[in-house]
Amino acid sequence: MQVVNNQVINHYINGQHTAPSERSSQVFEPATGEQKASVSLASAAEVDGAIELAKKAHKSWSQVSPLNRARVLFKFKALIEANMDEMAELITREHGKVLDDAKGEIIRGLEVVEFACGIPHLLKGEHTEQVGNGVDAWHVNQSLGVVAGIAPFNFPVMVPMWMFPIAIAAGNTFIMKPSEKDPSSVMRIAELLTEAGLPDGVFNVVNGDKEAVDTLLTHKDIQAVSFVGSTPIAEYIYETASKHGKRVQALGGAKNHMLLMPDADMDQAVGALMGAAFGSAGERCMAISVVLAVGDSGDALVEKLLPQIAALRVGNGVLPDMDMGPLISAQHLDKVRGYVDAGVAEGATLVADGRQLSVADHEQGYFLGGCLFDNVTPEMSIYKEEIFGPVLAIVRVKDYAEALELINDHEFGNGTAIFTQSGEAARHFCHHVQVGMVGVNVPIPVPMAFHSFGGWKRSLFGPLHMHGPDGVRFYTKRKAITARWPKAKDAKAEFVMPTMK
Repeated sequence: MQVVNNQVINHYINGQHTAPSERSSQVFEPATGEQKASVSLASAAEVDGAIELAKKAHKSWSQVSPLNRARVLFKFKALIEANMDEMAELITREHGKVLDDAKGEIIRGLEVVEFACGIPHLLKGEHTEQVGNGVDAWHVNQSLGVVAGIAPFNFPVMVPMWMFPIAIAAGNTFIMKPSEKDPSSVMRIAELLTEAGLPDGVFNVVNGDKEAVDTLLTHKDIQAVSFVGSTPIAEYIYETASKHGKRVQALGGAKNHMLLMPDADMDQAVGALMGAAFGSAGERCMAISVVLAVGDSGDALVEKLLPQIAALRVGNGVLPDMDMGPLISAQHLDKVRGYVDAGVAEGATLVADGRQLSVADHEQGYFLGGCLFDNVTPEMSIYKEEIFGPVLAIVRVKDYAEALELINDHEFGNGTAIFTQSGEAARHFCHHVQVGMVGVNVPIPVPMAFHSFGGWKRSLFGPLHMHGPDGVRFYTKRKAITARWPKAKDAKAEFVMPTMK
């Protein structure tokens, strides 16, 4: 195996890069299959040390005014914008998505930074004067302490930026555990936060595997944990961290359905579907992976999809004009290919087969062309399970009611969309579908930063969604204060439940 360079990615703790850990893992460039670097895997003791420094930093950072905390984020935003091209290439080199998609990911993360810059307003409490005779009452929103984020490989910048900006703006200190598959962009974020003036110890990056994660989930000084990843791991994160008394928001897997009505604008639906199914090689938790084609809409859908799938420009994401890059790893490529094999064995009709795709001069890369299955049924594994690759399944249904029932019966409830020209159908769908994020003629209905992101059912563990108002609630604790300034002569013992008079 050729190693591109001898770069070693360690940790970023208390405002500086650390020495290597005893254990490490390989980081590959998916487009070439070459090892790009090695990344240190933190021990429990190293994570303990980072938490202790973050706890110390919280004492002073929590006392910085919200306005001055926001000013650091304003500077950070400017630095990210100035280094956009560098950040995008870091993402593409380690994840594989095309550069334009990588820049789009950064922008969606910056929207949360922009939201968090409004933290002085967002932290305002409520005050009621004279709730009783000479008594005032109010509440304040205060920081939790040290909080942690555990991010997936598919959005190495956006997902961390959905977590830490609100957390640190609210006065917390943060431990970030990025994916060990593509950690470089988060390390660069840490450097830019320091350059923006963030005090040492407020934002720390700990690279690692299960040992590091379990330490974060069980450590007494971690107050809250945010996670995005697969449902089995999300459930483990939620159960373990909750058992140790922590707040948890754990976002899990998805199987997002598009309901295609016969009256839909087919060209619009197909254009939207191509990006939603095959963008980022399908490695998105909001990717559309199933189309429920009502009535005879499936025939027209297949006819229009096939030439566009055949025309997909698949290659190294750093090259111009690419539509789709590689999958993240050789192991994940084998897994997705296995799902395609299973779909064929289970009787689905594979009308577009991307398994034999070869990219010139990148034969060792982790590439898979777009795959399209028709005549898929709900009993098949390619319908039930999250594939996380460029594989789209078409299920033929007789009517809207059958389609809605299938969506509501599925174990995942992350995102969905309906394509129709009927306001009546769209309104009914929005009201009755059992899914957390719904699009009407919008294939990937990701809420803006000032709303909150999260699914239902086994796509989310925990009561609060990510970023937006729920993000502020998650990273703060509310304190209610009731005050009276009585004269000394009025003081007396009271032995009944106090009421306001």
